[in-house]
Amino acid sequence: MREDLKQKIWELLELPILKKKFELVDMDWRREPSGWVLRLYIDKPGGVTISDCAKISEMVGKLLDKEDIIHHPYNLEVSSPGINRPLKTKEHFERFKGEKAKLTLINPLGNRKNFVGKILGVKGEILEFEVEGKTLEITLSNIKKANLQGEITFK
Repeated sequence: MREDLKQKIWELLELPILKKKFELVDMDWRREPSGWVLRLYIDKPGGVTISDCAKISEMVGKLLDKEDIIHHPYNLEVSSPGINRPLKTKEHFERFKGEKAKLTLINPLGNRKNFVGKILGVKGEILEFEVEGKTLEITLSNIKKANLQGEITFK
């Protein structure tokens, strides 16, 4: 998806989704065997249900049809970001303080670009991140990719 079109879609959908008390976490546009797919990832405190996804899908489908900014066939999917949800903004890191995450950096710290550790907090544009008992200070702009590292426990 061209970045300008992706930005237009994000701007069109973010506020209406927020008004329904959901967060638009991420967006994916890709060609799959079934054709083009626009996949939206939404979240809310306590998690997302199938019913939530259906409700947001219906609303988003109507908005996209009305605005007519995608000019070829595509499938719309709305999903939860899952247990390993992406962390993309300063607010995400603040919200998930104390949680375990995996980071991939643009520029290495020492000889490493990949870290798994605990989010300690954000000060300005610096993420404080605990790895193997040591506190690292990582500039947010140096983070290429970040995801929560949720754990599934069986009882």
